[in-house]
Amino acid sequence: MTLDVACSLGVLALLAGGVAAYGVHVARAGTEHYARVDQAGTSPLLGKRPMEAGYWVLQPAGRALVALGVTPLGITLASLGAGFLAAVALALGHFGVGAALTAAATLGDALDGMVARQTGTASDAGEVFDAAADRYQEFFFLGGLAVYFRADPAALLLTLVALLGAFMISYGTAKAEALGVTPPRGAMRRVERAVYLELGIVLAPLTAALAARLGLPAWAPHAPVFLALALVGAVGNASAARRILAIARAVAENRKRPVSLPPDASVPDGAFHDSLVP
Repeated sequence: MTLDVACSLGVLALLAGGVAAYGVHVARAGTEHYARVDQAGTSPLLGKRPMEAGYWVLQPAGRALVALGVTPLGITLASLGAGFLAAVALALGHFGVGAALTAAATLGDALDGMVARQTGTASDAGEVFDAAADRYQEFFFLGGLAVYFRADPAALLLTLVALLGAFMISYGTAKAEALGVTPPRGAMRRVERAVYLELGIVLAPLTAALAARLGLPAWAPHAPVFLALALVGAVGNASAARRILAIARAVAENRKRPVSLPPDASVPDGAFHDSLVP
């Protein structure tokens, strides 16, 4: 058994264990509900129950990190390091190792916010740093795949399209927040991209072993990765375009609304010139 196959089986075993544990919990005590999950919302590609299950599974780890005195910043930096090492592994073709490191980075991305809320240390500055770390992690992941597929134009293009979709969704969200409008919920947000891309690389070593045994075509070992990239690229770019158009319409509607001022307000000449121009 190769190291990559062993890592993939380990990640899948942990996933199955978490699902089984939550299933037993639901049978005994019912489903869990978290305000954080409600706030994040769901999408057709990732329902509420899987998100609640993931949040429930991470609770003991979050409490343990709090007890050990680990800071949210420390978790974020560790996640960033794991994401970089995952990129190196993916660039070298070690998809199983990359899957294990990506899983660690993704879990850390969830745990830093959880620890911040439990310790009362959540802040706008921390949120900015965490969001920047998320973008770096995503670039590391897709950049590692791009390096690996550099000699295959079709696979490289697929990777770059997925990268474009990921960053355009993030751009749309940031632009909406800057303009004071609420963006529509997308179907390929950060959590969905992380889940589907992780599934693609965690299955790749198993598919490669099967392809070698059955004598399948050269593209077959990477089929799960190609499917994940195609899904993220297609849905991500479509969602980004829809989001940007919705934001543009919302901004246009806001500009059409008249500006209301208190009766005694003093307004310098031309102060609202820009806001009154169509």
